[in-house]
Amino acid sequence: MKIGVYSNAFREYSLEEALGKIQEAGIEMVELGCGEESGFAHCNPEELLEDEDKLKKFKDLFRQYNLHISALSCHGNPVSPDKAVRELSVNSMKNAVLLAEKLGLEQINCFSGCPGDCEEATLSNWITVTWPMDYAETYRWQWEEKLIPFWKEFVEFARLHGVKKIALELHPGQCCYNPQTLKRLRGICGEEIGVNLDFSHLLWQRMDPILVIRELEGMIYHMHAKDLDIDFWKVRENGLINTAYFDEPRKRSWNFRSIGYGHGSEFWKSIFAELHRTGYDYVASIEMECEILSIPDALPRSVAFLKECIPADRNPKEQSWQHKTREGRLRRFREYGLE
Repeated sequence: MKIGVYSNAFREYSLEEALGKIQEAGIEMVELGCGEESGFAHCNPEELLEDEDKLKKFKDLFRQYNLHISALSCHGNPVSPDKAVRELSVNSMKNAVLLAEKLGLEQINCFSGCPGDCEEATLSNWITVTWPMDYAETYRWQWEEKLIPFWKEFVEFARLHGVKKIALELHPGQCCYNPQTLKRLRGICGEEIGVNLDFSHLLWQRMDPILVIRELEGMIYHMHAKDLDIDFWKVRENGLINTAYFDEPRKRSWNFRSIGYGHGSEFWKSIFAELHRTGYDYVASIEMECEILSIPDALPRSVAFLKECIPADRNPKEQSWQHKTREGRLRRFREYGLE
């Protein structure tokens, strides 16, 4: 597994300056923000698609710094009830697909989105309960009339342009926020739908990461290396739902942390071991959202922590127990002339 970083951490730098800092930190892959919440600081698909010379210089920079792109990320709301927001999101996502095709990438990262509660709505409405019955009916309408039709069409568009993996981040506030909702959308729209697994969002919802990894085996297309700290006193008093924003961490029951600053190495080593068992061996992409560390401080610490937790040799050729397998026993018998 390679160590990567989400390029948003370097928004104030030019692409070349950012790639220099990323390479210097010992990172191998870059998750490029290319629209909406991710911004266009280092990658504007519309410009790159229109100008072959710009696209060539863009690709040359990555070769120069020996870095690879793990995915193109655009985090908007493609089913927003606000027409302007919706059109911007869909356009960003389609441009990301077209640019991925040009770059020879097979993957983009995004959100599932969240509709409003009726055709006249202007704001999104995330349904979390089934009673009173208005909520159950609204939930049904959101999926059947908005979410599924959009994703069927978008998956077909991605398919036509060689994008085989659409990794949705399971984030509360989105229609797909847990394994059950992700699998429902995937089952209806196609195996292109998978997950960009951000463990901080699972921990926030009090899920068990190991069980989630097992539940999503074969569907994990990307991973965010980000941690979470929970103030259990506040949870006991007011629960996990926060309305205080991230710039007021002491008012919140949980806060995002750099990897290793919410849970220790034993916890994360178990996660990487389980990812290995289920076949995920792509990237651990560092996302910088931390209440206590600045980005210049957090980046080297995150890289060092990941190097400690991710096994360097993922496919050891020889283990002491291998002689106990059927093939191993036959080999040992042959060594002693016992065939």
